[in-house]
Amino acid sequence: MRVRRIGAAIGAAALSLAVIVAPAAARQPRSTIVDTAIAVNARTGEFDELIGAVVRAGLVDALDGNRQFTVFAPTDAAFEDLYEALHVDGVDDISVSTLRGVLLHHVAPGERFSGDVVTSTRIRTLHRDFLSPSVQAGSAYVDGAKIVLADVDASNGVIHVIDKVLLPGS
Repeated sequence: MRVRRIGAAIGAAALSLAVIVAPAAARQPRSTIVDTAIAVNARTGEFDELIGAVVRAGLVDALDGNRQFTVFAPTDAAFEDLYEALHVDGVDDISVSTLRGVLLHHVAPGERFSGDVVTSTRIRTLHRDFLSPSVQAGSAYVDGAKIVLADVDASNGVIHVIDKVLLPGS
C-alpha cells in the first residue's frame, strides 16, 4: 500500500512538473521561416537564390511575422534551372512584380506538414491560385516538383524543400 502511495506521489509530482514546464517550453522562441531558411543556408548553401529572391521581392517581413505559413522552398539548383529556361543570369534579371508572384505561388496560408500536404487534393497559395500535391513511386510532389526535404519546422510555419521553381499558371 505504501509503495502505491509513493508511486502515486511521484506520478503526481511528475505531472505537476510537466504542467509547469510545458508552457515554459512552449514559450521558448523558435526561428521564423526566414531565420530557419538562413540557418539551413548557412549549413548547406542551398538557399542563396531563394533568400535573394525573397529580399528582392520585399517579402521578408511578411514571412518573418506571426502568421502561419507553409513554404515550398526551391533549392539553388532549381533556381539555376529556372534562370536557364528564362535565359537570364539571376534573380536581379526578373522583374520584382513577376518575382513576387512566383514566390507567393510557393507559400500557402497555415501550417501544413507533409501528411497534410499529400492528403490534400489542392492547396491554395498566397498568389490566389492552387498547387496540386501527389505521391509518385513513394515520393511526394507538388505541381511536379519533388519534395526533397519535408517538415522543416519554424515558429510561424513549416518549410518543404523542393527541386523545382513552381510557376503560376503552369
